[in-house]
Amino acid sequence: MSIFLPLVKETPNDRHLVIAPPFTALSTLAITVQTSKVELSSQNIHWEDQGAFTAEVSPLMLLEHKVQYAIVGHSEPRKYFSESDEQINLRARSAQSHGLTPIVCVGESDEQRERGEAERVIRRQVEQGLEGMDPKKVVVAYEPIWAIGTGKTCEAKEANRICGLIRSWVGTPEIIVQYGGSVKPNNIDEIMAMSDIDGVLVGGASLDPHSFARIANYQSC
Repeated sequence: MSIFLPLVKETPNDRHLVIAPPFTALSTLAITVQTSKVELSSQNIHWEDQGAFTAEVSPLMLLEHKVQYAIVGHSEPRKYFSESDEQINLRARSAQSHGLTPIVCVGESDEQRERGEAERVIRRQVEQGLEGMDPKKVVVAYEPIWAIGTGKTCEAKEANRICGLIRSWVGTPEIIVQYGGSVKPNNIDEIMAMSDIDGVLVGGASLDPHSFARIANYQSC
């Protein structure tokens, strides 16, 4: 962070910079970024305030560390821990009810896209994941699973098309829709030039401070 923060000191104020570290780093980063424009997100959140839920982190715990966002429904928990859309919705609603902004991840696998099921799968994830929520206080991140950590990148126009569909399905023009999937310094300008992409969810490229700063400081076309 000592390298990254100076690199984004002049980033336009209308851009929200959010970092989602492992839970173990939240307390340290809460102190490090408190005088900067960087905000904090958790990588997940539980739907109960308290109880016997070993290994889970409650919204109250996150609030103690000044966390403002919570990622839910990321492709890895969906894949490795079989998280359902219902569970993801519970997590998102819990975050929102405590004043945290949920970042709800949706996206299709390579197999689903090949079978022509991408739109059906994403729409189900959006509708069930956002059920009972205020769409003006949520972020939806479209992350095609086949483009995460594979080096493959969804074409910007196709990503824009899907993000536009998500916006129409939600029915709230103001909703923030992001794209995530092998976002890098060499494609960020094109991605952010798209009409329906409001931001990006960055994975591996965020591990290098210079790379991440270049993404934050993308050039408007």
